[in-house]
Amino acid sequence: MQEHTTLEISGMTCANCALRIEKGLSRIPGVEQAQVNFAMETASVDFDPGTAALRQLIEKVEQLGYGAREQRSDAIDHRDEERDREIRRTFVAWVCSAFLSAPLAYTMAAHLGLDFLPVPDVLMNPWLQLALAAPVQFIIGARFYSGAWRALRDRSANMDTLVALGTSAAFFYSLYMSLGPTAHTELYYETSAVLISLILLGKLLEARARGRTSAAIQRLMHLQAPTALVLRNGTELLLPVEEVQVGDIVRVRPGESIPVDGVVLEGESAVNEAMITGESMPIEKRAGDRVIGATLNQFGLLRIQAQKVGRDATLARIVRAVREAQGARPPIQRFADRVSAIFTPIVLGIALLTFLGWFFWVDSGNLARALENAIAVLVIACPCALGLATPTSIMAGSGRGAELGVLFRGGEQLEHAGAVQVMALDKTGTITRGEPELISVTSLGGMSEQEILTLAGAVEKNSEHPLAQAIVRAAQKAGVPLKEADQFQAFPGGGVEGRLDGQRIVIGSPDFLKSQPGVEASTVAQLESQGMTVALLSVDGVVQACLSIADQIRPEAPAVMARLRESGIETVMITGDNQRTAEVIAHQAGISRVMAGVKPEEKAAMVNGLKRGNRLVAMVGDGINDAPALAAADVGVAMSTGSDIAIESADVALLSADLHGLLRLIEVSRSTMRNVRQNLFWALAYNTLGIPIAAAGFLAPWLAGAAMALSSVSVTLNALRLQRMPMGKDRS
Repeated sequence: MQEHTTLEISGMTCANCALRIEKGLSRIPGVEQAQVNFAMETASVDFDPGTAALRQLIEKVEQLGYGAREQRSDAIDHRDEERDREIRRTFVAWVCSAFLSAPLAYTMAAHLGLDFLPVPDVLMNPWLQLALAAPVQFIIGARFYSGAWRALRDRSANMDTLVALGTSAAFFYSLYMSLGPTAHTELYYETSAVLISLILLGKLLEARARGRTSAAIQRLMHLQAPTALVLRNGTELLLPVEEVQVGDIVRVRPGESIPVDGVVLEGESAVNEAMITGESMPIEKRAGDRVIGATLNQFGLLRIQAQKVGRDATLARIVRAVREAQGARPPIQRFADRVSAIFTPIVLGIALLTFLGWFFWVDSGNLARALENAIAVLVIACPCALGLATPTSIMAGSGRGAELGVLFRGGEQLEHAGAVQVMALDKTGTITRGEPELISVTSLGGMSEQEILTLAGAVEKNSEHPLAQAIVRAAQKAGVPLKEADQFQAFPGGGVEGRLDGQRIVIGSPDFLKSQPGVEASTVAQLESQGMTVALLSVDGVVQACLSIADQIRPEAPAVMARLRESGIETVMITGDNQRTAEVIAHQAGISRVMAGVKPEEKAAMVNGLKRGNRLVAMVGDGINDAPALAAADVGVAMSTGSDIAIESADVALLSADLHGLLRLIEVSRSTMRNVRQNLFWALAYNTLGIPIAAAGFLAPWLAGAAMALSSVSVTLNALRLQRMPMGKDRS
């Protein structure tokens, strides 16, 4: 049986590091799949525990020269602490480096055009420059040598390789000139020291910005109430929420966050669920209603029985879903991975050619000029921006989606959702409210309404189908006792059967019972033309009654369907209901294409039919009854509310039943992928333009270092724009 684990990785400096770890983990026998996310500093691994062990995975990462440990449930909090410590260490290193480099940078500025700056002779002393540059190169810059050595042992190259080679070339050339008999006019100590200072500054800014990309998960985690007021053995105890158990009775006062998923036992209140579902209007709650942990009790006192706690609670499942989406790799990332894998060796070759070209042909014999241009090529070509381009956008976009009630299962779904050309929707509970009502009962054989409801209620109370529940509610409302039926049997897409007082009772669709006597086709047709769903009641093989059930469409459906059509998406309704009723509902909702009378097991085939011509198809349903169709679609979307959401059963889960969630889904996907493409374009354009400029001698090494550092920061900041985009406009 396959297991999944997530490792926290430390010590990565660029995308090449992530690729090395990924390849190393994939080579372990028993590992089915490994994905390393450079931006999140995690590795997601699927493995066979009978062949591979968690300890082996960790040892392999450590063997490659990096740190690893299994991700804990409180990962966000302690990773924040670790990130803060790392930022503080980098800040201290940068301050020391900047302090030592400042005199060297001053002399460099004076020689690069700022002639008015006075330069004391002492600053030009090669031994002082050596004393200032050496600690920067070998103590503060030791991290680059360490990373380069790890890559060398694995017979690869990474960003550290480029930085170590570039700065070492400048430092040791200057040391050679300092020890030689010639004048000390061609010293490049400031190049190595200033480069390291600029790269550390870039790393510092990048770490701060990357920390903000996980802000969505942090906000979700902090929604959880830290304590709960629990009634045990007649005593109220204030306990940490981690100690609440299933079945505990929890008291929630007005203005408090509900600590667990559960069902209301006593009290009435309005609960604000916006932080989970994205819906701004409070929901009325009373005895029997379910509530979600982390939502806000606004007015009344509630007594709640805990049903889901810890890892099973809705908030914990949402956080897991967001983490998985952020750690997954979308197809577009494969392009960046292929480029990163060959980028560093190519750059090393270009740097060598630059050195040889300048030294032997362009400026023959000028070692300093050739070395300077080669260093500029090495430094500006660091592929950090390319490695960050996709994962930072995915992190920010999926986090923003979670805040809007849209949960993506992975990066592939995030990429595909915005490109769907056909959106197929189930009818009951998706286009309609999912709360059908029994409108009328028509006797066809002389039975009274009470007798009809008695027979129908006894059989239907064993079914969970929304139409069955509508009949049961009508029977209860009419005061009809619900008897116990025997030999209950359900026929998916057809109806149900049972025995009561020796009679064989069948309730089903007109098509299911069309062969039995007593069916009045004209009556059925008239009711269906009014948008009713008709169920027939058969007693001992003879149809005795016609039950008319209506399910109102969601009020936002017409506007949402219109917006989808404007976006170039064809909408299709797939339902097991009859053709007439389905067409009425589709007309009301603004859906032009209808597939009616489709049994649950046939829906997947219908979805596959819609995919002909290589069209991307999304299927929207409840995530459970429509599971085959959701699996068949390119993007399966589960619409639900509260703790019933089928997060694990679909590619995308919407935390609200409001159809505006579909518009938010499309907008989140399209905005995120647009951001990814922007990042990839600028990362590639930066290197494509920067390398030849540096090779042509128009870019000083220190300027190349500054540009390299700013490129990574700019990519991350561009991704962070997703967190501020007004994607909630479609909630109205």
